[in-house]
Amino acid sequence: MKWNKFTVKTTTEAEDLVISALVDLGIEGVEIEDKQPLTEEDKQRMFVDILPDFPEDDGVAYLSFYLEEDADTSSVLERVKRELEDMRAYTDIGEGSIAASQTEDKDWINNWKEYFKQFYVDDILIIPSWEKVKEEDKDRLIIHIDPGTAFGTGMHETTQLCIRQLKKYVTEETELLDVGTGSGILSIVALKLGAKHAVGTDLDPCAVPAVEENKEANNIPADAFTMMIGNLIDDRATQDAVGYEKYDVVTANILADVLVPLTPVIINQMKQGGIYITSGIIEDKEAVVVNAVKEAGLEVLEVTRQGEWVSVTARKN
Repeated sequence: MKWNKFTVKTTTEAEDLVISALVDLGIEGVEIEDKQPLTEEDKQRMFVDILPDFPEDDGVAYLSFYLEEDADTSSVLERVKRELEDMRAYTDIGEGSIAASQTEDKDWINNWKEYFKQFYVDDILIIPSWEKVKEEDKDRLIIHIDPGTAFGTGMHETTQLCIRQLKKYVTEETELLDVGTGSGILSIVALKLGAKHAVGTDLDPCAVPAVEENKEANNIPADAFTMMIGNLIDDRATQDAVGYEKYDVVTANILADVLVPLTPVIINQMKQGGIYITSGIIEDKEAVVVNAVKEAGLEVLEVTRQGEWVSVTARKN
């Protein structure tokens, strides 16, 4: 099935008004494309592998809506055009043009799966549930990960840097804290490497079902991996729930701008001699993170790199 796509070119200041008008006309769902910068609140919530550099805001917004192939598009467009012209009397909607195109109907929820294939991190195989383990890989350490639509797969360089550091420092006695756990991949790798227990924290409640599914896929006992939602940086209740001076290894594969305020807090959760593994650091932020780690009183043990990404590993002495 094909869909008719219509894109209104307007201003970022007017986009909320235009969207409201489209909804009033019976249009269900509008896709927004603009270059507005993320707010500080947005950045704090993005416990992700990578925060890209966004282009400068040019004040232009593109608002797209879709109509079925057999819909009365002429009637709908006529009403949209009239509404846009009426809006010019009280707000600047910019160009206000409408571009038309067609798009194929796709299973957007599952379409991403075609890009996620099994891959290796040294001797570890990371594989999605819809692929089979090859006979020659059956003796490897195998991690089954279904990230869903919101979390990382482990393919990104930052996650692989963390995995390699976990291989160096995890023992059978390891209590692990994984800040910004997402799909739970780092905790699951640590547990598969023999860690005793893992605690994962995240800001996004969607991480809870993602982690539960991946625990089940990897036969991780329910009590071996505890999941919590909350912000360790400034939420005392979350800090208390996670606990103090109890973790042998802490992983934080997030953003450099989050690692800086996190580091002086997270040392309170670490045991004496505990290892702090950070990643998500673009190379030009390396010095900033290294400085934050040193200022928190940690000893930098190693700085590793893959591509343009950096991992800093430190110890609490």
